[in-house]
Amino acid sequence: MTTATRAQAAAVTDLAAPAEGTERVREFLDTFEKLKAGIGATIVGHDRVVEQMLICLFTGGHALIEGLPGLGKTKMIQALCGCLGVDLARIQFTPDLMPADIIGSDVIADLDSGRELRFQPGPVFGQILLADEINRATPKTQSALLEAMQEHAVTVGGKRHPLPRPFFVLATQNPIEIDGTYPLPEAQIDRFMLKLAVGAPAATEIAEIIERTTGREEPAGTQVTDIDEVEHLKLLVRDVLVPSEVKEHVAGLILATHPETEGAPSSVKRFVRYGASPRGAQALVLAGKVAALLDGRFNVSLRDVDAMVPPALRHRIILNFEAEAEGMSTDAILEDVVRQGEPG
Repeated sequence: MTTATRAQAAAVTDLAAPAEGTERVREFLDTFEKLKAGIGATIVGHDRVVEQMLICLFTGGHALIEGLPGLGKTKMIQALCGCLGVDLARIQFTPDLMPADIIGSDVIADLDSGRELRFQPGPVFGQILLADEINRATPKTQSALLEAMQEHAVTVGGKRHPLPRPFFVLATQNPIEIDGTYPLPEAQIDRFMLKLAVGAPAATEIAEIIERTTGREEPAGTQVTDIDEVEHLKLLVRDVLVPSEVKEHVAGLILATHPETEGAPSSVKRFVRYGASPRGAQALVLAGKVAALLDGRFNVSLRDVDAMVPPALRHRIILNFEAEAEGMSTDAILEDVVRQGEPG
């Protein structure tokens, strides 16, 4: 895209919401901020992670949350459920966990008329599912969520069972360098819309954590909205306009992550084994729609999608052995991808 075209796209996408949609945008902003503040009353810091988790919620995606133990990943998800007034369905992933422990199985039930084979649902049949430490289970068990995350249903004994709506998976994982972990299969990890990186808190935040959690009572999420309101606002997100220039830009970003693409950054050609899939493009556009609404606009801009490149693509880039040997990170490579797409 030329500099002139990009400038034109920026001008187009900086338009405010049309008059008839202004009230709906305000409603979205109000609900989003109430949820963010409600979670913030329990969780110290991690503002960007909380915001990205809510982006997944309002777009119908799933979130993979990575960080070292003890950083508040599970507490953050519990706070979200409290703010929504929803019970949390939780699966603790361990090496001995089996697929049937997640999706359920057919069992023999004793009835007055005799015995009958009935389906016993597993914990996956919840509106908000916490897959806790998902990479501590074997790949066979991890893959039990493939159909559920993509099709919102599971198949057992040849019979398809639909999952409740909404179905929102929030999976936590420890960095793969930690002992006792199994890397997620590429097909599994690609189903997560965003991968959120939880960093260590600052000294002031640690002090606040101590203040909140070492007294008689700990703060808990208070309900500020409900699932029905979230489902209603999801429709608004889908209505946000995406100019053709932005779609072309997103396509260019995805192709630039593939080492075989002519004009890809040198770091991609040298360190990347496989680039991002089309699901990465979908994630960028949907996340960009929420970013536009949060900025009071009804049109996605180039800067909206550029800002979402790291969480949307960092788990979709497969690095080669040379990258691992030199300690190259996917985020550093994605910075090159975004930088190359900027006007000269």
